[in-house]
Amino acid sequence: MSFHVVTGAGPTGTATALLLAGSGERVRLVTRRGTGPEHPGIERIAADATDADALTELAEGALSLVNCAAPPYHRWLTEFPPLAAGLLTAAERTGAGYVMLGNVYGYGPVDGPLTEDLPAAPTSRKGALRAALWTEALVAHRAGRARVTEVRASDFLGRGATSLFGFTVVPAVLAGEPVGYPADLDAPHSWSHLGDVAATLVAAARSGASWGRAWHVPSTSEASAREVARRLAAAAGAPEPALTAVAPAELAQLGDEILAEVEEMAYLYDRPLRLDSTRTEEVLGVTATPFEAVLDEIVRGARP
Repeated sequence: MSFHVVTGAGPTGTATALLLAGSGERVRLVTRRGTGPEHPGIERIAADATDADALTELAEGALSLVNCAAPPYHRWLTEFPPLAAGLLTAAERTGAGYVMLGNVYGYGPVDGPLTEDLPAAPTSRKGALRAALWTEALVAHRAGRARVTEVRASDFLGRGATSLFGFTVVPAVLAGEPVGYPADLDAPHSWSHLGDVAATLVAAARSGASWGRAWHVPSTSEASAREVARRLAAAAGAPEPALTAVAPAELAQLGDEILAEVEEMAYLYDRPLRLDSTRTEEVLGVTATPFEAVLDEIVRGARP
């Protein structure tokens, strides 16, 4: 029986591990504290993924090494490079297919749909970092040292989603409270459901066609932030949302070190952002979860 190594037990790592285990495959879930969901097909391991030797031992014989781990947002620049180095080294040593969970930061500001073949043109520190991590992995792939692929998601949506919208707008809307959001509230925006992110990671890990390329997660919706908030409120039976646009710089003044990092990423929210996932749907066979089902999931998850 094949097995997979998944690093990180946040919402995406948990969803990915459960999807693999639910299909009858063995999963070795690696986190610093050995946390993760209980499932007979999931072996939870406490290890540091920056330790290439330890991760190599854990990934020996694995079909794939799927990374869903990430440092705290405000420490990306210092802590992501050693994490990525440990993962890539383990993939090179073991031959496990390395599946990276990425995002759209590296494209920079784009007018029009985002396709996977757009060149990297980052205008932010975190965008430059994401582009550099993918470039380094792709160099290893083209040199024959590893098999790598990257799955790129937009803002996460779903139960427990770790996104700016999930942290700020969702709880306020469900509580019937006013909230500010640093975006063009009426601009179309692609939203990635956590289950669809996991499905794309798993499909990329299993497909021989995925290696050496990037893949976009099919979007559950391209509704604007205002429309998502309105429909979420309706699904929950909550009052009409009191959602207002705020300047990204205002977040930096709140004294929260993570919110302070949002300002440089303003280009993701001040214009339409649409992911073209045609290639993922046609080649990997992944389709998006219906938007209403995602809203229902969020509402159910918020109830006691």
